[in-house]
Amino acid sequence: MLSAAQLDVIKQTVPVLQENGEVLTRHFYQRMFLENPEVLAFFNPAHQHAGTQQRALAGAICAYAQNIENPAALASAVELIAQKHASLGIRAEHYPIVGQNLLASIQEVLGEAATPAIIDAWAAAYGVLADIFINREQQIYDDQQASFGWSGFKRFVVEKREMASDNIVSFYLAPEDGQPLPAHQPGQYITLRLTPPGSDPVMRNYSLSNRPGASRYRISVKREPALEAGAPAGLCSGFLHDQVKEGDVVELAPPCGEFTLGAKPNAEKPLVLIAGGVGITPILSMLYAALEQQSGRQVVFIQCALNGAVRPFADELATLKEDYANLKSHVRLSEPQDADRRKGGYDSEGLLDNALLDQLIGKQQAEFYLCGPTPMLRHVWQLLKARGVDEADIHFEFFGPAGDLAA
Repeated sequence: MLSAAQLDVIKQTVPVLQENGEVLTRHFYQRMFLENPEVLAFFNPAHQHAGTQQRALAGAICAYAQNIENPAALASAVELIAQKHASLGIRAEHYPIVGQNLLASIQEVLGEAATPAIIDAWAAAYGVLADIFINREQQIYDDQQASFGWSGFKRFVVEKREMASDNIVSFYLAPEDGQPLPAHQPGQYITLRLTPPGSDPVMRNYSLSNRPGASRYRISVKREPALEAGAPAGLCSGFLHDQVKEGDVVELAPPCGEFTLGAKPNAEKPLVLIAGGVGITPILSMLYAALEQQSGRQVVFIQCALNGAVRPFADELATLKEDYANLKSHVRLSEPQDADRRKGGYDSEGLLDNALLDQLIGKQQAEFYLCGPTPMLRHVWQLLKARGVDEADIHFEFFGPAGDLAA
């Protein structure tokens, strides 16, 4: 519990955090990785290089300071982070490492401005926040053990691999011990732990792309090239594409994630699922669940892709369209190739826009689930807000550290 004086100090630091947050978090990560290299496995170097991890942490710290007297306002953000932490196996013993490096970074970045009162207040504030995460994450671990029969990592066999598009490979994974898989929640992800040649073990989250309740998990992995000179290519995606074959054994942690299809659907509102690129993976799992469990509800599925070569699951989606009368689907390619125009197989060209939404759902109130690249998410979110869609009806997931769609 923070004292009144500590609360006042935290609130007074908000302007400093707004101005220096990213400087602080960059210093924090550099310091922590140097002082405590054992935590490196929990972080994706591509996110560090791009600065998205640092920006996300700076935003989270600032939001915590702004809501220091009303932490309930951060419940959704806490849940997102707690699920991510649990997916990676972060435990109570890791929190002192973060706390020590964060407080030292505040002292080192702010210098004499970091008075004893500021350090004391932030030490107390961090302790309160750490307890919130530790308690929630332990609940997640307990729920995993009860629901799936394990927590931590378990050995799975790659039973099958197949191309979903020119740049996406699907892997079908079955427990090595032969135990049945309880159904995951549509939209959840698993964590894969791998050891590429010449590398320490690394962990990556991959959404489950198949029907909940299937006998195997399916992940569908896009090869991630370096986005710019000097940036790392996707270490895990390259290893999976090039070296992991049928019969190999990998390690999986149980499903996690808060971006899941609502358990209490409003059948009067159409369900609109919008997927961009490899962001289709959690959306496809939701689509299966919605069609099987919400037969009385209109389901609209919009798939956005660059072109037909990198559009995943074309045959699978065509089958679903034939099998379910309540499914209305639309494929939009932003940069179709000549081969696409000759063969067809898509419905329209360009970016998703109001005209397409008017065509598919008209003026009906609807519930939306979105997943895709950040520019696409930001574009669609702003479209929906301009259409007057309530924020409570817009659900989305970032791949990587969470960002701000309103920017």
